Amino acid sequence: MSTNHNSDKQQHVSRREAMRRGALGAAGIIAAEGLHSRAFAAEPEKTPEQKLADEKAARDAAAQAKAKKGQTKSVIQIFLWGGMSQNDAWDPKPGTGYDYLGQLDKVIPTNVPEIQLSSLFPLLAKQTDKFSLIRSMTHGNNGHETAAYLMQTGHKPGGRLAYPSVGAIFTFFKKEQYKGLLPPYIVMLQAAGRFSEEGFLGPAYKPFATGGDPNAARFEVQGIVNRGIDDARQKARRELVDKVNLLGYGLSDVPEMAEAEAAKQNAYGLILGQGKEVFNLDNEPKELRDRYGRNTFGQECLAARRMVEAGVPYVTISFPGGWDTHSNHFATMQRQCPMLDQGLATLLSDLSSRGLLDSTIVWCTGEFGRTPKVSWEPPWNGGRHHHGDVFSVLVAGGGFKGGRIVGESDEKGGKVKERPVYPADLLGSMYLLAGIDAAAKLPHPWGLDAYVLDAENEGMKSAGLLEEIL
Repeated sequence: MSTNHNSDKQQHVSRREAMRRGALGAAGIIAAEGLHSRAFAAEPEKTPEQKLADEKAARDAAAQAKAKKGQTKSVIQIFLWGGMSQNDAWDPKPGTGYDYLGQLDKVIPTNVPEIQLSSLFPLLAKQTDKFSLIRSMTHGNNGHETAAYLMQTGHKPGGRLAYPSVGAIFTFFKKEQYKGLLPPYIVMLQAAGRFSEEGFLGPAYKPFATGGDPNAARFEVQGIVNRGIDDARQKARRELVDKVNLLGYGLSDVPEMAEAEAAKQNAYGLILGQGKEVFNLDNEPKELRDRYGRNTFGQECLAARRMVEAGVPYVTISFPGGWDTHSNHFATMQRQCPMLDQGLATLLSDLSSRGLLDSTIVWCTGEFGRTPKVSWEPPWNGGRHHHGDVFSVLVAGGGFKGGRIVGESDEKGGKVKERPVYPADLLGSMYLLAGIDAAAKLPHPWGLDAYVLDAENEGMKSAGLLEEIL
């Protein structure tokens, strides 16, 4: 529809220019203008759906024009499993009363004058120029698994195809560019999406879950840094195996044996060499580790920065503990928000100081938000419940501008007031910055038609890419 509209506009401009130059006689001018007026008058008024479609098309065209495609080299996703309250964090609603604010009724200014945050985020308030907030994220789904699937794939849950997550998509499209020793898609500490992130792409695109705890004396990464086995013992074991293993001796010219040897050397490089060193946080200054926070989440953020330096395309940090605060909500927020604030603020500052933020997207959200009205009655005793109608997402780096707000929720944070953003809009914008074609066809093992994003054919809502912050 937008194509026809643009075509009419171009014809009208062309006709006006011709008139200006005197190319038409007086009679021709009158006839041309009369025809145009009748055609314009006859055009039916657009429906709200058509107007939304035009707005989406305009945003998509503007995004395509603005985006520096391929600028994003890596992504760090901070997944707040369970859904963090938008009202008590990045979309505060001062003045709405105790039933909506509870104990968290204070807001603070940031280094961007137009933006306020909850008082629980004083360090992020000093870094607000580095990130933007989407305050009108929406999908309307209140189920943990289905909402997580929506947010991490951009596809409709419950269909016959199990689509891969955004991390698996990045892995698939970056596989020819990434030559590092570490797996291309890493999750700390364990996958929390409650669905198979690799989808129909298969096991090769499954995330590598580190396990362990980066805040422990030794970050014991599953299969790389083994419990109870120091480096010297690991090396001695390798040398012993090499001495007694005669399989393939004298067959180095056989392609299969050469490939096996190359795979073995890569594995040793991961376990004993450069790959393992990425997870050795003792290589970092004590002061920097303290800045990130001496807790599991803070050290996950530091480890993620080290992985990005090593070129890993996609890293997910699953916040330990979760945010499913049906009861005792405010105690959980007061305990966990300071850790989130410290770790995330330091990550943004650290990436920026090293010149990595321009090529690294950082995005932070849960699968949905929490209800704006507090449930004070038993058994909740001050809880907030699942809320997919509107919630907040933080995005930074990789081509996203900082210091901006996209969209607006209503006066109590319950519904979208202005400029809805749907999962396909957010993920599509990230794909655009990474140079990934959102309309590209994916290889399905049964030969079925499957695409990176396909909101229209799935009956999914979309309001256009995030051209406001590109």
